[in-house]
Amino acid sequence: MKEPLRKRRLPLWRKSLTKPIVIHDEAAYEGMARAGHVVASILDDLCDEVQPGISTRDLDRLVEERIAHYGVRSATIGYRGYRHASCISVNHVICHGVPGNRKLREGDILNIDVTIVCDGWFGDSSRMYAAGSPTIKARRLIRVAHEALFAGLAKVRPGNTFGDIGHAIERHAAAHRMSSVKSFCGHGIGRQFHLPPEVAHFGRPGTGPVLRQGMMFTVEPMINLGRPEARVLEDGWTAVTRDRKLSAQFEHTVGVTQDGCRIFTLSPAGRFYPTNFRAGRQ
Repeated sequence: MKEPLRKRRLPLWRKSLTKPIVIHDEAAYEGMARAGHVVASILDDLCDEVQPGISTRDLDRLVEERIAHYGVRSATIGYRGYRHASCISVNHVICHGVPGNRKLREGDILNIDVTIVCDGWFGDSSRMYAAGSPTIKARRLIRVAHEALFAGLAKVRPGNTFGDIGHAIERHAAAHRMSSVKSFCGHGIGRQFHLPPEVAHFGRPGTGPVLRQGMMFTVEPMINLGRPEARVLEDGWTAVTRDRKLSAQFEHTVGVTQDGCRIFTLSPAGRFYPTNFRAGRQ
């Protein structure tokens, strides 16, 4: 579950600098790896369930069942009054889509975002799915969003800054005439759901806190086919694109290592990126 940015233009780091960024030890990394493995396994288990005709409420029930199966607990049920084990964001929904009676239609694309708690550690990840055969534009958006995540992760190493991560993401989206959402951000994580710093998906190189070994956080760019502006619906959760064009998102939780980053939420089945696309529709 993403945090809204307190500031929508740089500098973004004033709030982050009022509290220290937690530096974790190797034992914490192992705890996060266990939590990340479970949440990634849950998302893997959903791959064959996403089909035209299933409702987002039924998908959320499947998430609850898998959480029980793995013996962990949901981090989102009860969080600020939220009542579901997942956020499911379909088509032009950017993030925080609330599961309900809506049934998936042929060609819908959706992000499923799940956070669990395993032995006190929070595992947080999201990825894209498709119901049937998405359009060529939707497939391209999903590809660019996936690439944008890894463009950001390529900048995660000691000595770089959080601005380097955001700049790489925003630049990749812009190169494909898409936009990176500025209203929501990634966040520090560990034994708490949301910790400093805010991890923006846009920025200037060399700005923001310097990355150090032991930092743990999410990188979760939301890439829009159109403009980056978002609005939140009356339910207080669902954020949609203002121009109603499609949005896509991928999220990993990572820890900074001596020479790069460790991804805690890698898919055990190798299904982080949708591989079940049928021939795309024009």
